[in-house]
Amino acid sequence: MENITIRDFHPNDFDGLSQVWQLTGLGNPTRGDNLEIILQSIAMGGKLLVALNSESKVIGTSWMTFDGRRIHLHHVGIHPNYQRMGIGKMLTRESLRFVKTKGYQVKLEVHRDNIAAINLYKQFGFQYLGEYDVYIVRDLNSISI
Repeated sequence: MENITIRDFHPNDFDGLSQVWQLTGLGNPTRGDNLEIILQSIAMGGKLLVALNSESKVIGTSWMTFDGRRIHLHHVGIHPNYQRMGIGKMLTRESLRFVKTKGYQVKLEVHRDNIAAINLYKQFGFQYLGEYDVYIVRDLNSISI
């Protein structure tokens, strides 16, 4: 396996990061995951890690946002050409190091069909929360009050 580096996100990583998110289904314009939001979430106590290959190309991501109560781990994605090589495990391990230094609970969401990710997270001690469904409002104009 080639040399993989994991480090904090830099704004010039955004294009490569966006490509990984598009290829892995993590990217979607309706989610509002743009550079401004990333930088804002980091300023609020979050962190975004990137995995780089030996050519310094972004091949993986792990984003942790902080809401004052918990760290939310999301956007853990690996470029399809680099999947099943242990990079997801490396990113998760580094993410959890950050979580431990913050001292807050960590929570994540994973699609129920993503068995590989579920098995990875279970290796690190994550447990199924159970009996909760997740709901979201993406378009604030749709809220009727």
